[in-house]
Amino acid sequence: MLQPNYRGSSGYGDAFEQAGFGQWGRKMQTDLSDGVSTLAAQGIIDPQRVCIVGASYGGYAALAGVTLQQGIYRCAVAVAGPSDMSAFFMWQLERHRRSGDATRYWRAVTGADKEGDATMRSISPAYFADKARSPILLIHGRDDTVVPIAQSQRMASALQHANKSVEFIEMKGEDHWLSRDETRKTMLKAAIEFVRKYNPPN
Repeated sequence: MLQPNYRGSSGYGDAFEQAGFGQWGRKMQTDLSDGVSTLAAQGIIDPQRVCIVGASYGGYAALAGVTLQQGIYRCAVAVAGPSDMSAFFMWQLERHRRSGDATRYWRAVTGADKEGDATMRSISPAYFADKARSPILLIHGRDDTVVPIAQSQRMASALQHANKSVEFIEMKGEDHWLSRDETRKTMLKAAIEFVRKYNPPN
């Protein structure tokens, strides 16, 4: 399993974290696929047998990996991942009562200009659902207050409209972190079964 600390990750100093500003769907994304390419070049993995799984920002990265990018991942599992950055940006502003700090932060991390619509659309997997060539599993807690479930609902609708392979599991009474042990086990079981289905060991 590859778990890279792509630029923008916390815990490695301000410079490393700020290197991710404006790189959602861009260099933060290619940091992941570069890791895949490196392992393939070293003969450690078969590049034809790679899936991408993530939660929260990792869920976004999983969706971006099969929409903004193509031909890298055999399947994708996205847990509570943003899919429509314009809608997510506006939701965040309302959540923080349109504070200046929230506005500046989300413009910085997404790289949006003053208006932001074109930039945010360009890094939104939901707008590129028709580009997906790999099956996608969406998992989301209905009571998520960090990334609203509307983000996964939007992605599911876009994929269905584009006649793409998608499965969607809504976790009743669950939060962003799928905090209950039973729920988390259900999520992990579903993710493993999905990956095995579309990337079988034999």
